[in-house]
Amino acid sequence: MRERRRAPQGRARLSEGAPAVDSVPAPPAVHGRRKVRAFTPGVGGDTKGQCFPSAHCVPNSEKQMEALPDAAALATRLKNTLIQYHSLEDEKWRVAKKTKDVTIWRKPSEEFNGYLFKAQGVIDDLVNSVIDHIRPGPCRLDWDSLMTSLDILEHFEENCCVMRYTTAGQLWNIISPREFVDFSYTVGYKEGLLSCGISLDWSEKRSEFVRGYNHPCGWFCVPLKESPSRSLLTGYIQTDLRGMIPQSAVDTAMASTLINFYGDLQKALQKA
Repeated sequence: MRERRRAPQGRARLSEGAPAVDSVPAPPAVHGRRKVRAFTPGVGGDTKGQCFPSAHCVPNSEKQMEALPDAAALATRLKNTLIQYHSLEDEKWRVAKKTKDVTIWRKPSEEFNGYLFKAQGVIDDLVNSVIDHIRPGPCRLDWDSLMTSLDILEHFEENCCVMRYTTAGQLWNIISPREFVDFSYTVGYKEGLLSCGISLDWSEKRSEFVRGYNHPCGWFCVPLKESPSRSLLTGYIQTDLRGMIPQSAVDTAMASTLINFYGDLQKALQKA
């Protein structure tokens, strides 16, 4: 069995042995998982059954995959929701943070008691390379400083999968490590790509993590008209970390987290 690969130490990770402020007891983990098929690394490709070097492939077991919604219908609804976010007028957004290269906006979410964040910046690389570094696959764990593990639980056609991933603690132990189970979908959008996702209600939980929930989120990546070798990357994120941490604290940290995301992504692409 292939050993799970862990991400390198991230700057916001919890200190060794330090208890997280908002950690809460969770039900005991359920053991045994079904065979995983790895996510397609390129649009239109097919690598079912392969294990990527960075994404953990779960071996055969007696446990059956939990009932999932219709993948095609869910993918269509998810894509349409992200296109709706992408079509919102500028006056709907308020600037949360801005640097020379990246701007973060936010507006109240219609999904939960938090904010929908919009992030936008230019990345010095081609669309396919950018999206391959963002979506589930061989690249994500190598550069994302917050992600600590990634399991592909199920692979579907049309570049969609169910993944389980964990994130490091943040804000000096205020936010404890989280676990997410997301449906992920990548599809063509205009001259570029859209990679989007939403969390699923998954009964299997592990006691060392608080289960977070991603409401519809995603990344639009299109080539710059004046410079096709560079890409305009626009993201929409609305994450409910749950647990005992106030949502206001999460909202305060999110803008900086997204700024760092762009910086880490650009550095990884320069090394690729």
